[in-house]
Amino acid sequence: MSARYNFAAGSSEMPAAVLERARTELFARADDDGSTAFERPFTGATFGATLAHARARLKDLLAVPDNYHILFLAGGATQQFSMVPLNLLGNAAHVAYADSGHWSQRAIGEAGRYAAVTIAARYQGERPLAAPPLSPWRLPDDCAYCHITPNETADGIAYPALPDCGAVPLVADATSCLLTAPLDVSRFGLLYAAAQKNLGIAGMTVVIVRDDLLRRPALLVPSSCDYRVQAAQGSRANTPPTIAIVLAGMMFDWIVQQGGLAGMQACGQRKAALLYDAIDTSAGFFRAPVAPGHRSPVNVRFELAYPALTTPFIEYAAQNGLHNLRGHGAFGGVRASLYNAMPEEGLRALIACMADFTRNHG
Repeated sequence: MSARYNFAAGSSEMPAAVLERARTELFARADDDGSTAFERPFTGATFGATLAHARARLKDLLAVPDNYHILFLAGGATQQFSMVPLNLLGNAAHVAYADSGHWSQRAIGEAGRYAAVTIAARYQGERPLAAPPLSPWRLPDDCAYCHITPNETADGIAYPALPDCGAVPLVADATSCLLTAPLDVSRFGLLYAAAQKNLGIAGMTVVIVRDDLLRRPALLVPSSCDYRVQAAQGSRANTPPTIAIVLAGMMFDWIVQQGGLAGMQACGQRKAALLYDAIDTSAGFFRAPVAPGHRSPVNVRFELAYPALTTPFIEYAAQNGLHNLRGHGAFGGVRASLYNAMPEEGLRALIACMADFTRNHG
């Protein structure tokens, strides 16, 4: 076994080049104050420069318009399930959510604590195997925003396109898919994404929010979670996740070096096509349940024709250096997450392992 690969949905694999850079830089003491990245005051000029670099890199990568703020906040995306309605509800009473699977349902449940939730659209059938139809969507007249989860990490579902919500701000939990392809940020009122997929390590969430939404009156939201306060103080209203921000800056630099988001998209599409083709041509030994055209390119969910072979396959893969392939607890089966840092060599090793296992058990 010459290499090991991490197919976890999160925390995900990180690029070897970023890990090597982190090993060198995180423990180095700065000339100006003698601190390492772990000890650096978050209010100081050195960390301020790191934060500004990360923000500028992300703004360039996504071509974020000037009327948006980029916030680097402590906590994960699940925390934003509460923070979005607390910050954006304003004087409205209603919000709209599209139900596309596990994580959108979690977000819906949390939003219901603060507002009346209208299900704008829902997947068809008993189980989510495709994204909701893109029209028509039900949006109440007094609607603060419409929330989507464009990539369902657990279900392995991705929206084929974005919905048109008219004047209602579109909000997205883009945790699994942000920075995997070019994205028109101007289509959204707010985007958020936890870092541990494509942005670095767990403990940080990026929020990209349009100026006009910051002018809405907020409910009783803690100041550290108030988008207005954090925007005004440059994400330093309280101690930010400093190391996560340092590593995010390194990840953004690495993405630029790989050809930016166009390069990430081309590589990601190639990896996903290879794996789905291996599944679809396995004569039914492996099966991808999600409908073609709605299959996630980053969270590939599949099953074995004989469920009793699922655990043996996962154990066999681990013996061959392919780790964290067990599917989400709500669905079982197998899940291979192909985030930006997963090299094509890892994907090809997985396909070879699948072929070997099929020959031995088919």
